[in-house]
Amino acid sequence: MRAAATDGTPDVAERDPRATEVVEFFDTTLRDGEQCPGATLHPADKLAIAQQLAKLRVDVIEAGFPASSPGDFQAVQQIAREVEGPAITGLARAVRGDIDAVHGAVRDAGRSLIHVFISVSDVHITHKLGLDRAQVLARTAEAVAYARSLCETVQFSPEDAGRADLDYLCEVVQAAVDAGAGVINLPDTTGYCLPHEFAAMVATVRREVRGMDRVLVSVHCHDDLGLATANSLAGIGAGARRVEGCINGIGERAGNAALEEVVMALRVRRPVLGLGDNIRSQELVPSSRLVAELTGMAVAPNKPVVGANAFSHASGVHQHGMLRDRRTYEIMAAEDVGAGETQIVLTARSGRHALAHRLDRIGVAVPPEQMPAVWARFLEVADTTKEVADDTLVRIVGEVHSYHTPPAVGPV
Repeated sequence: MRAAATDGTPDVAERDPRATEVVEFFDTTLRDGEQCPGATLHPADKLAIAQQLAKLRVDVIEAGFPASSPGDFQAVQQIAREVEGPAITGLARAVRGDIDAVHGAVRDAGRSLIHVFISVSDVHITHKLGLDRAQVLARTAEAVAYARSLCETVQFSPEDAGRADLDYLCEVVQAAVDAGAGVINLPDTTGYCLPHEFAAMVATVRREVRGMDRVLVSVHCHDDLGLATANSLAGIGAGARRVEGCINGIGERAGNAALEEVVMALRVRRPVLGLGDNIRSQELVPSSRLVAELTGMAVAPNKPVVGANAFSHASGVHQHGMLRDRRTYEIMAAEDVGAGETQIVLTARSGRHALAHRLDRIGVAVPPEQMPAVWARFLEVADTTKEVADDTLVRIVGEVHSYHTPPAVGPV
């Protein structure tokens, strides 16, 4: 691995020719993300998001769960027919009816795959499926083989892998690989794993299952303990080369890995990780805003990468550093994620340098001898409001200027 950059400045070019391996991104905003309570999308909304995801250049779009309803089947089918670029898939339980539904919905896509899953943790096998381990093993082999007879690429996900018996997990994955799965996706379905545990699980499956050298390993992490991004990166460190996630981290319960966070972690730490990707990062914020608008799921201001405050600075100490060199407090550039430019926000915590900078930017000249009075009046106003707007600054300067300028004296 290459040494980390010493000045903290990442090279976030869209594609680094030095990167020998690429991490793919599988976006499940339209399937797992839509399972978030209150985030139901109409077919036109799903198509609009899918078109934006194509602009973002994700590698795979999981467009829905076709067997769940006629409406979702039609939405997935429309996306498969109209959206170009990413591979299109849908989710299927390990039953023929679901697999047929996915195949029927995605068969017209330029590139497609069938995504099959079944639970592998004992609590799921016993209490959700009402089966035993042997039955799950048999269903896995049968379902993957059937899906493979319909589609060249089949992805298999052993649901709740993070809480499964590791030896049994390897048995199930072996059955899927032997039946023709080309992608093995390892989910931390309940967000239970710590990063070192998740990495160990990925490494064990890659080591113990025969034929994994011919298989793409993917990870799917939930955020119940706030570890979805960390676990995704741990999985990459253990050899996974595809990450599943959602825009803004939406999804079941506490959500999924936020795709934008994993992308920018790979970009910012590229000198250490040495991995590339296919994402057009300038489309991250536009994607975030569209998903927030259409799902009605607001983005927290302090959300990494895409939040309104991600590139905003209100502390005087930070603002002074930023005005000298943005690398003092930013590890990525706002324009690299489509966020416009860094914002210097004027509050009671701001400093004189930030005030002078803002006055200069809005074209308001203040005589040096009046600046102390402008500063004092600014602090008085700032203590009564969350942010001092530009028109308020103009008013403050006008008040101070009027007070300090002697009245004109006409001829006697």
